[in-house]
Amino acid sequence: MKKLLLLANLLVLTAGIFAQTKKAEDVIKFKELKYDFGKIKQGVPASHDFVFSNISDAPIIIESTVASCGCTTPAKPEGAVAKGKSDKITATYNAGAVGQFNKTITVKLAGIDAPVQLFITGEVLTADAFAKYEAEKEKSPKTAKSGSN
Repeated sequence: MKKLLLLANLLVLTAGIFAQTKKAEDVIKFKELKYDFGKIKQGVPASHDFVFSNISDAPIIIESTVASCGCTTPAKPEGAVAKGKSDKITATYNAGAVGQFNKTITVKLAGIDAPVQLFITGEVLTADAFAKYEAEKEKSPKTAKSGSN
């Protein structure tokens, strides 16, 4: 009987600990989790700011931002972000290799076990291919919506 009572108390205690675990979604809200650069020119780094807000009741600290490869450099805010305030994580892609890319940035928050993942995608074109793409884009007629028949 004592073993059964001890086991029951242990289960209640364990459930209480897991119930108090915060999720990243409980403390931080990103404006977007994915960004598509579209077509970019080779050798010209492209950057995007992932804006977020602290939606918790206390300051939050971003411990680390880690990119899935060396071609992407994330920059995080230094120090705490006060409750109700916004800040950004800047992701810079070096655009060195021609072709499609799909990269991940893992964001670790202090006191939160599960990280948040941000994604960047796009296509790197050679200088000639990019110039041709830009020229074709300029030539193509803009589609206008017509309100009359």
